[in-house]
Amino acid sequence: MKTIYKNFILAGLLMSLPSFAENTAVIDMRAAVLSTQAAIDAFKALEEDADYAANVEQAQSVQAERQSIAEKLQKEGETLSQSEIADLQKEFQEKSKDLEFLAGKLQTAQEETAQALFVEKGPEMQKIINELIVAKQIKVLFQKNETILYSDPALDLTDDVTSMLDVAASETAAQSE
Repeated sequence: MKTIYKNFILAGLLMSLPSFAENTAVIDMRAAVLSTQAAIDAFKALEEDADYAANVEQAQSVQAERQSIAEKLQKEGETLSQSEIADLQKEFQEKSKDLEFLAGKLQTAQEETAQALFVEKGPEMQKIINELIVAKQIKVLFQKNETILYSDPALDLTDDVTSMLDVAASETAAQSE
């Protein structure tokens, strides 16, 4: 009896699957915001920021020094004394820590820029998503890359939201001029 009941439920689910898929969509809200022209401009401004650029330059310099130490250890390792090898290894570790610290500063600046964009674009994005839900008669909306094993690219609203955010931003800019 249980088997018949399970088969009946399974058949009902399979028959409703096409209609379920018609009213289902996915979105990557992070990608939608970070793909906008405003995000591209914000990250370009970040790269041009004096402090950020100095940190990038310093990180590149530390990486070059670290690489030089590694090459010296590899090439001259057999001819160096144990104390020289230990000193070079210690210097390499210090450069690694410096590089890690600088990378953390750069990542923090990038995350702060992204967070500011999400705060700025969040209400506008929610409005656009709600409009798309109504226009496309969406019943279920999934966050892309969150336990979805497969989704038809035609169901993805990410590019639609990005385009609509860019249009809304250009309209806002035109109105303020």
